[in-house]
Amino acid sequence: LSCFCSDSVRLVGGDSRCAGSLELRHKGDRRPVIGLFWTLKEANVVCRNLDCGSAVSVEHTKESSDRPVWVIISDCVQSGSSLRKCALSDSSSYILNLTCSDSVRLVDGTSPCSGRLEVKSDQSNQWWSSVCEDDFDQQDAEVVCRELGCGAPSVLQGALYGEVEAPMWTKEFQCGGHESALLDCRSSGSARNTCSPGKAVGLTCSGRRGAAALIGSFLF
Repeated sequence: LSCFCSDSVRLVGGDSRCAGSLELRHKGDRRPVIGLFWTLKEANVVCRNLDCGSAVSVEHTKESSDRPVWVIISDCVQSGSSLRKCALSDSSSYILNLTCSDSVRLVDGTSPCSGRLEVKSDQSNQWWSSVCEDDFDQQDAEVVCRELGCGAPSVLQGALYGEVEAPMWTKEFQCGGHESALLDCRSSGSARNTCSPGKAVGLTCSGRRGAAALIGSFLF
């Protein structure tokens, strides 16, 4: 799916730069966005291009009055077009709100709940790191799947979704399985210097939790 310039797209009004209502600057006009038939797949395009990990939630909220908006249909995003090329002018009292995971993402998978695990520890450091299979277990996987709003882990395997030339996470996660976020877990004090080829964690979660995860037909 297509990349876009992050200065034309932003999330505003949330607890961090990786959460809030989606705004798009197009033709010199910055407006809220409405996403027709959007699911977490389309939301992932936004989250990843903002370097905010994977999408956790996508929903529309209603405001008190109509205002100019950009309407973006899911099929256009999936075709690989930029958001600006997909934008149609309209007015509505609804806006699109996204929450991204910020520090954890699954990449190169077949769905938002599968892929190679990457972690970003320092929010001022924009480097994402792969995780070594030897430093990650089932309880850690349960926390990641929960953090991303997915169901229970079904497959955990090294190199399941390929290998990359990327930094490697240097400490072992020690989750109890009850934490809400991977970076809330304890980690080992000793750093790992190497990780054998074919050992980058690949994870498949069983699917989204709850029926509200998808945005279907949207009327305004």
